[in-house]
Amino acid sequence: MTELANFIRINEDNTISGNIASISYDLDITGEAFTSTNAKAPVYRLFAKSPRGRRIEVGGIWKKKNQTGGDYLSLSVSTGHGRLNANLGRFPGQDDEDLMAVIPWD
Repeated sequence: MTELANFIRINEDNTISGNIASISYDLDITGEAFTSTNAKAPVYRLFAKSPRGRRIEVGGIWKKKNQTGGDYLSLSVSTGHGRLNANLGRFPGQDDEDLMAVIPWD
């Protein structure tokens, strides 16, 4: 069985797990819900492990509104090779609604 790459999963306990990978990096991501009075704050903080195994904050997930007023999630992560900005959407070929594909944009 092939392991999935470039996905985010919102778990039942409202934590995040996932992976973001390219030819230059391969990060296992964890996250936790974040509450703030700042309307521009992320709804999740994202973490990865440093090369020495330390938990470091690498980015966040924001809830945004599309042109028709619907909600969607957007992600920004520092990969160590630059910043990755992406939207989260349905993962192709999967029935699991908690599994979201990382869809990069510039």
